[in-house]
Amino acid sequence: MASWNSLQLEITYRVMGWMAFTCWSVGFYPQVILNFRRKSSAVQKQYWEKYGSGQMIPVAVNDVAFSAHAVLMTAIILFQIAIYDRGTQKVSKIAIGIVVAVWLGAAVCFLVALPTHSWLWLINIFNSIQVFMTVVKYTPQAFMNFMRKSTDGFSIGFYLLDFSGGVTNYAQMAVLSIDQDSWVNFFGNMGKVLLSLISISFDILFMCQRFLLYPSKKAPIPPPPPPQIISKESLEPLLQSSSSASPTHTV
Repeated sequence: MASWNSLQLEITYRVMGWMAFTCWSVGFYPQVILNFRRKSSAVQKQYWEKYGSGQMIPVAVNDVAFSAHAVLMTAIILFQIAIYDRGTQKVSKIAIGIVVAVWLGAAVCFLVALPTHSWLWLINIFNSIQVFMTVVKYTPQAFMNFMRKSTDGFSIGFYLLDFSGGVTNYAQMAVLSIDQDSWVNFFGNMGKVLLSLISISFDILFMCQRFLLYPSKKAPIPPPPPPQIISKESLEPLLQSSSSASPTHTV
């Protein structure tokens, strides 16, 4: 089994990985990686048979941690949707159709892989589904910004964090490739590569929409009115009327 050649690069690799996890988790960038990627010996064997026994498995602890975090946060959001007042909002038929089709497709692929235990192939299928769902997730927001020609009410903070997570993810993979003197971990984990590429591409698009094409227009704050100077002459009529209106008391 392959091991690290440089301690410094190993530390850098893990730091980059946890930076990517932190950025993505704070911004909540959901992705779906199932338990088949959890250090399964069968999956490792299939990976080494395809890419060579001298290659390191390109799945770090932060990948598993982020997957667990994404599943937990998604479950919490679904629970909130179920219990909180939604008013007239409802899930569109298109969204329901996509979700049903994806789950049915995943179930069919699982049944196909089950007899031959083709878990590596199944993981690649799930990665492809993940990439597709990422495009589906980002497209409506980009289209809405384009149609409205505005980004008012659009929070850019999530996408800045998402962009940072994608860049540090690529840096993490590059560190592993430099240490092992092999770029197999890129095309051996194509789902992760495409996922970060799509995320970074949409993040750049959103930043262009926010800061260049449709910058937020803030209503100008009117200047305060100038202070009024009350002169002595303006007060004399008021004093005179007040004196004339005073009642006379007799004893």
